[in-house]
Amino acid sequence: MLDNSSFATLFGDVPLMAILRGMGAERTLAVATAAWDLGITSVEVPVQTPADVEALRVLAEAARERGLTVGAGTVISVEHVHQAADAGASFTVSPGFDLEVVKASHDAGMPALPGVATATDVQLAMKSGLTWLKAFPASLLGPGWFKAMSGPFPQANFVATGGMDSTNAAQFLDAGVRVVAVGSALEDSAQLPALASLLRG
Repeated sequence: MLDNSSFATLFGDVPLMAILRGMGAERTLAVATAAWDLGITSVEVPVQTPADVEALRVLAEAARERGLTVGAGTVISVEHVHQAADAGASFTVSPGFDLEVVKASHDAGMPALPGVATATDVQLAMKSGLTWLKAFPASLLGPGWFKAMSGPFPQANFVATGGMDSTNAAQFLDAGVRVVAVGSALEDSAQLPALASLLRG
């Protein structure tokens, strides 16, 4: 039986996660530092190119110095899992639910956060022992989807990803989402105060 309950400790009581996609090492580090300073302790770097993997490596080292961890995102193959582990990632995130990828990630010592978008996805993931799930694309699913899923799956903990920013994050948190993942919003200085207010709860 798989288990990714350690995400409860990883996220703690912080309702936001940062996704830093395709920025290159230098920009990734700068935006991650802003996120960390804001109080967002969880950061994901999607690994779709060699440059992304290098950015993950640089960020994982910087995170360790702060006593924090960094995850690898858009992990859709066992090869991605190995790249993530070699770069120092502490967890993996996927857009969909692939049991082979999840198992490879756990075997490598990294809890996996698989993506779900239907009741079938959720049921299969939870049958495998996974209670923390990434809902993608959250903005298209809508807050009502999470309220509907809480009925048959009260043990599921959802991370809302895709189209999330300071204008809609609160709606999803109010719908029962545990964590909202934000990306480009972190580069918008106008949104930072609103994101900070979410962190203050």
